[in-house]
Amino acid sequence: MAILLSCQSISKSFGSRPLFEGLSFGLSDGERTGLIGPNGAGKSTLLKILAGQETPDSGELTPRRGLRLGYLAQQDRFEEAPQGWTVRDEVVRALDGLGLEAHEAERRADDGIAAAGFGDPAQQVNVLSGGWRKRLAILAQSVREPDLLLLDEPTNHLDMEGVLWLERFITELKFSFLVVTHDRAFLERVTNRVIELNKRYPEGHFSSAGNYSKFLENREAFFDAQASLEGSLRNIVRTEIAWLRRGARARMTKQKAHIERAGELIKDLSELEYHNAQGRAVSIDFTAGDRQANRLIHAVKIEKSLGGRKLFGPLDLTLGPGEKLGLLGGNGSGKTTLLKMLEGKLAPDSGTLKRADGLRVAAFDQHRAQLDLDLTLKRALCGNGEFVSYKGSNLHVNKWASRFLFRQEQMEMPLRMLSGGEQARVVIAGFMLQPADVLLLDEPTNDLDLQSLEVLENSMQEFPGALVLVTHDRYLLERVSRRLLALDGRGNTEFFADLSQWENWVAGRQKETAEEEQPAAAAAQGPSAKETREFKAAIRKLESEMQTAERQADKARQSLEDPAIATDSGELAARQKKLDAALAKVEDLFNRWSELHEKDPEK
Repeated sequence: MAILLSCQSISKSFGSRPLFEGLSFGLSDGERTGLIGPNGAGKSTLLKILAGQETPDSGELTPRRGLRLGYLAQQDRFEEAPQGWTVRDEVVRALDGLGLEAHEAERRADDGIAAAGFGDPAQQVNVLSGGWRKRLAILAQSVREPDLLLLDEPTNHLDMEGVLWLERFITELKFSFLVVTHDRAFLERVTNRVIELNKRYPEGHFSSAGNYSKFLENREAFFDAQASLEGSLRNIVRTEIAWLRRGARARMTKQKAHIERAGELIKDLSELEYHNAQGRAVSIDFTAGDRQANRLIHAVKIEKSLGGRKLFGPLDLTLGPGEKLGLLGGNGSGKTTLLKMLEGKLAPDSGTLKRADGLRVAAFDQHRAQLDLDLTLKRALCGNGEFVSYKGSNLHVNKWASRFLFRQEQMEMPLRMLSGGEQARVVIAGFMLQPADVLLLDEPTNDLDLQSLEVLENSMQEFPGALVLVTHDRYLLERVSRRLLALDGRGNTEFFADLSQWENWVAGRQKETAEEEQPAAAAAQGPSAKETREFKAAIRKLESEMQTAERQADKARQSLEDPAIATDSGELAARQKKLDAALAKVEDLFNRWSELHEKDPEK
């Protein structure tokens, strides 16, 4: 495969803190690469460097000659769009400067808008939801058909169905891409290479061909090899140290090279131990209560409405120890409302919901409402003391903090200075200290990097009580949940064994809805949007061809009137023939244009 872009020993620091150092890798034609790594590793900065929006502190970036790049930032800039700016305006503007014929640009814009699922190309950008703005931003970059598209967290702001759309959309792209994402299911389905940016690796990154599952397999093999190397090197160093301790007489022989080699080995072992320690997963788990009752929460025919709109019901639900239930549904479908009912903060409109006596519930708030952002990290983790009580043992707060990947220098920082992912880890740390029979987790993965997600996933799987999980992270849902409950926001609920069942159900419902709406829409609105788009595209194409034909006819006429050939009867006849053919083509195109206009679906 041809190299599109290569990096040689690039480094970048943020203030005095190095993000990454000495990175060297290449991106090739045909690769669909996922870029992962812990928060603060410099993934977004690296993307900006690759896109030419930032420069590295050192090293060299070498793009292929004539490389066309696309770049999707985490935040769009649609608020800067002119008043009345539409979806179509944005897509057409994205095609400027590509040298396309007008009819080709119009066709590409129409095809892209349809593929992105926009029903109304004239919809104004400023009224779009966050999810639809994200779709438009992705479309505006992909419609240009770059050689390499760089995407920074494209699944942000997309609901579950939006992410499924993105998977279908991105797998149909004909060009290479590099995507930064924490969505492991997305990585599993769309990538054929994964790069992890992390100081745990000697080269600052680890690259694996294949999807996310293959990456995990290859990474585990790498860590096993590194651990084996560490053991072997430790044995060698132990032998060398024993030799050094034999005394001055041995050291005074001509073994200076031997001594220097021992020093190098000790240094190599130290570095290897550091990198391997960084790679070891942190082990945490939630503190469960000792309740063994079969029914922790039992709901019979519960219903709930909001603003006159039924969210769900009647719903029967029983939660017992070991239950792992995932909740699915679009924004506003009632997932958070149901969690509040299970927690006891909301009552159902009808039906009965019984909770076991003395039930202990721990609830994770996706908005981090329970955090006092003025507290320092140390105070947030352990109050006014120096120790936390965890599973009957007292742990020093510094050791407790290290379990959640916090550094010593962060202990006196106020929480407001921490990232969203770090704040989430503070909440999880508090969770672990609460004995609970039921865990209610509302989007606990927001802002978490993959290392933290793996820690959280293991904790959920090992929790012996009941757990209800709301998340857009399908990989986590699939790994943790034993069954799924889907809410459609119109009162309907359905249980599923796994995500594939739910996806098939969603696809079936979408097809049924489209089939039901098509005849009604055709009767009420006349021609379909697709028919109108196709008609207008055909008209634009003919008009463009007519303009070209008319220019060619003008050139043929001027050529015929050239005084230099006035006495050359053969050349005059040949040029007259060219003019007649050009005029005939103009007339033919005009007739086709007139006939097509008679078939205007809006007449």
